[in-house]
Amino acid sequence: MWKTVKSVWLCGLLIAAGAARAELAADYKVVLLTENFPPFNMSVDDKNFARDDGIDGISAEIVREMFKRAKIDYSLSLRFPWDRLYKLTLDKPNYGLFSTTFTPERQPLFKWVGPLARTGWVLLAAPGNNLSVNSLKEAGQYTIGAYKNDAVSQHLENQGLSPVNALRDQENVKKLTSGKIDLWATTDPVGRYLAKQEGVSGLVTVLRFNDAELYLALNKDTPDEVVQRLQKALDELRNEGFVDEMTNSYL
Repeated sequence: MWKTVKSVWLCGLLIAAGAARAELAADYKVVLLTENFPPFNMSVDDKNFARDDGIDGISAEIVREMFKRAKIDYSLSLRFPWDRLYKLTLDKPNYGLFSTTFTPERQPLFKWVGPLARTGWVLLAAPGNNLSVNSLKEAGQYTIGAYKNDAVSQHLENQGLSPVNALRDQENVKKLTSGKIDLWATTDPVGRYLAKQEGVSGLVTVLRFNDAELYLALNKDTPDEVVQRLQKALDELRNEGFVDEMTNSYL
């Protein structure tokens, strides 16, 4: 009898210890980074630096509500360029980055919460252009513009292509319409949204070569408790229709 009681008592201690380890410090905070990637995340005044309420977009609205529901503190800033934000999140504990495209190559580099949204990868041509390609291999004969260290650019490079990478994806709109590049590899609907901001419409979708999902990527040292609470909050928001509501309000 005593052995049974002792075993139950020891199990109780272990469970309590596990619960204690799962508790986050009272001052725990996630440092969230994002960039101008409309309509998913963007500064209200179109500048390349913003904080907190100066940032909106589909993913920004979802992430705010997700952290609020999970009861996890955070700071949020929008900066430039993406390449620097990506490296910071790789290197610094408790850093997070969105909207980050989930890929098999990136999977082991971060801990993931999502998906926040779904997108497509496309090759766009200038208005009136009658270019036709059936595959990325065929597209390799043309000059392709992309966004440095973006998942689309990384994918092209992994396929043996050599895209001309810009530090700002908006730069590719002018390059495309001026003939400096033949095709623009970007994310749909981001490309069309950016082009519209630059006063350009009628871009031609030459090839849709992938469907992708956008996530919150967290540094690998982020406690599992944080990941689990955020994922649970996101799943609840999706089931309640909040995610669809935010998406439809921007598109």
